[in-house]
Amino acid sequence: MEFKITTGKKQYDLEAAVRSIGEDLLVAIWGGERPHIGAVAVAQPRPSLKDPDQISSTASVFCLLGHKEDDLVKAAAQILAATLNTTVVVTAGIHWDNLDAAGIRQVLRNSELLIDLILEKTASLSSKAKGE
Repeated sequence: MEFKITTGKKQYDLEAAVRSIGEDLLVAIWGGERPHIGAVAVAQPRPSLKDPDQISSTASVFCLLGHKEDDLVKAAAQILAATLNTTVVVTAGIHWDNLDAAGIRQVLRNSELLIDLILEKTASLSSKAKGE
């Protein structure tokens, strides 16, 4: 499975490239005037500490000096790993010059939307692969 997806928002649009590597998932997220690699997270599924019958995840993050994408990659990797029950690597690099507080909030909303879109597309492609 391999696909690209975008939030489709005109302001602070985010894009992602998603690729299966065996059972695992690799996701690159970018946006803005100077896309780059700012942070990387690796998450793996595990039983929830509150309810062992539920799947949760744990993540490790590496953030490059001066970058702020660490929270975004950690959240994305953990959500994807827990929901898809697989190991996930997420990298992100997003940059707009002079981004104000409202812009930051929109980028955060778009990042949440992007994760939802990735989950929808992944489910759709998995269903097709299984012949459902």
